[in-house]
Amino acid sequence: MFPKDFLFGASMSGFQVEMGYAKGDLDPNTDWFVWVREPENLINSVVSGHLPEYGVGYWYNFPTIHKLASDFGMNVLRTNIEWSRIFPRPTYDVDVKVEQTESDITSVQIDERALRELDELADKEAVEHYREIFSDMRKKGLKVFVNLVHFTLPIWLHDPVAVHKRQETDKLGWASKRSIVEFAKFAAYVVWKFDDLVDMYSTFNEPNIVSQMGYVMSVSGFPPAVFDTEKFFATFVNQIVAHARAYDVMKTLTNKPVGLIYAASIYESTNSDAELEESVGQFMNFAFLDAINSGVLLFQTREDLAGRLDFLGLNYYTRTVIQRSAQELSFGLVNMNWSIVPGYGYSCQPGGFSRDGRPVSDFGWETYPEGLLKLLRMMNERYALPIYVTENGVADARDWLRPYHLVAHMYAVERAVEEGLNVKGYLHWSIVDNYEWAKGYHMRFGLAETNYQTKSYNPRPSMYIFREIVKELSTEKFRSYLSSPYQIWRQKG
Repeated sequence: MFPKDFLFGASMSGFQVEMGYAKGDLDPNTDWFVWVREPENLINSVVSGHLPEYGVGYWYNFPTIHKLASDFGMNVLRTNIEWSRIFPRPTYDVDVKVEQTESDITSVQIDERALRELDELADKEAVEHYREIFSDMRKKGLKVFVNLVHFTLPIWLHDPVAVHKRQETDKLGWASKRSIVEFAKFAAYVVWKFDDLVDMYSTFNEPNIVSQMGYVMSVSGFPPAVFDTEKFFATFVNQIVAHARAYDVMKTLTNKPVGLIYAASIYESTNSDAELEESVGQFMNFAFLDAINSGVLLFQTREDLAGRLDFLGLNYYTRTVIQRSAQELSFGLVNMNWSIVPGYGYSCQPGGFSRDGRPVSDFGWETYPEGLLKLLRMMNERYALPIYVTENGVADARDWLRPYHLVAHMYAVERAVEEGLNVKGYLHWSIVDNYEWAKGYHMRFGLAETNYQTKSYNPRPSMYIFREIVKELSTEKFRSYLSSPYQIWRQKG
């Protein structure tokens, strides 16, 4: 069983849910807002052609979605504060104390004067509106879990089109070290203005995805969509340092926990190549987290990075099956001599079955719940920190696969808890269908179905299962689902 104080909820992100009325809720000042309407991207089908301003409408409809969460047993919601809403204009001119070596920024200090200068630049209406959102969460019995950056950056910090076209620009996003200092300013300001309403913070959601999708998997649709191993390495390291500097300034202003949310997977090889699995997992799962936990960053130890993690958020969707590759790529100090095997994990045909005969989502992602338990065991042993499953879900417009997927993964979490692992919460992705980045509105991850025309949110059958599991603090009532997913899928498919 789950303990009574276990956190059950859902995760969202501002860009994916806030807009919806194409008027007062618009946030045109992000890199993603510009990216999804860039003509070249539309012509080449890099993005869906869907626009975020016709989306969920959470900016105005937050009371309805919060009530939905509360009515279905949730006690926590995670969302982020859009940096571009708070600071639509640059914050470069706000002077703060920065200490650095020849290669990196080792300290940022932000005093009361700097915070008041930032307050002069901030959009006061946006600040007040976020306070209304968080106040309403609390009124409805929901803990407030605030993430700072969920992919999007202010356009004054990152011009993805210019970077993509190799134009001269200083708006390089995480490829530039000046983003580290600006992020520390934003982080400090958020705590200064919202700490009375927030229960816990994370600095980043999936920083590894920003590096991988933006600079390696350039066909992913993520900005800036260029293959550049040097910038991959730079963005990877700069986000590590940015987390540490943000953590430092936040902890001068709050005693609330500050963590990080990481996109993790289980790496399995086709021929049980343990050496390959270990080496790939070491970089893909551990390199970033080791740096901010123990200070070990790619063959060196840095005290200015160590101990900057109060909890670990894990986003898990499926496994990754790999094999050795004859071709080797160099990413800074890291060499990649492996490739992904199609037909498993994230590389399946949508709506069918994987090469192992497992059901596959509308996104082409294999259902592999045992990977979540393996991951929780591994992370618990390595880091000995409180762990939250901060994203787990499935793109399934018909809700045929989601009931099994939900029960199987929540059962994995329940087993982890019963084994004594320090797992404190499960947050589903997501409570409602939303804007799935380059895929637009095609992928439906919601426990509730979003009607984008009427801005209504209708619970799917799986949402009732979620509520019952929370009520019973156990998946036991639904474990028969674990033996029948394929039959259900094939009968209805």
